[in-house]
Amino acid sequence: MGKGRLEAFSDGVIAIIITIMVLELKVPHGHAFADLAPLAPVFLSYVLSFVYIAIYWNNHHHMLHITRHINGSILWANMHLLFWLSMVPFVTGWMGENHFESVPVALYGGVMLMASLAYYLLAHSLVVHHEKDSELAKAIGKDRKGVVSSCLYALAIPLAFWQPGAALALYVTVALIWFLPDRRIEKVLR
Repeated sequence: MGKGRLEAFSDGVIAIIITIMVLELKVPHGHAFADLAPLAPVFLSYVLSFVYIAIYWNNHHHMLHITRHINGSILWANMHLLFWLSMVPFVTGWMGENHFESVPVALYGGVMLMASLAYYLLAHSLVVHHEKDSELAKAIGKDRKGVVSSCLYALAIPLAFWQPGAALALYVTVALIWFLPDRRIEKVLR
């Protein structure tokens, strides 16, 4: 099976996710800079989630670029990833509107953890489909960054109930780890 429709559909869903998130940013009543202050938590939540969605899109693009073909399990693994990414606008809005309270911050981490695991499942499905010695398998390797990210999310979720700020710091740390596109695939393609 070709990969074109999978890429196009994924790009469309991700574009809609970003659109939904930006539409949640409400225009303040008033014309002074001080009128923006109450919106700071919502805006900061949006920025964090926009960065995460951009990271997923970049790495998804790189991974599919090296992919030669797909099958039905890969289609479902991709839909699983898109499901969790589609939950990001909800948890982003809830976290921002509630000024980073414990439960919304923990749920945000839960969605991020599930998206991380879904991405791992998609990558694993692609490697299995392309065989152990394929360029894709070499590029993904042991995926240490993915494992570390999932562990940080798993640590941040319970931490959010005691120190939501510390949990947020872990979420930012994961975003910083992944901020640049995954270079493993570019190295294999050179």
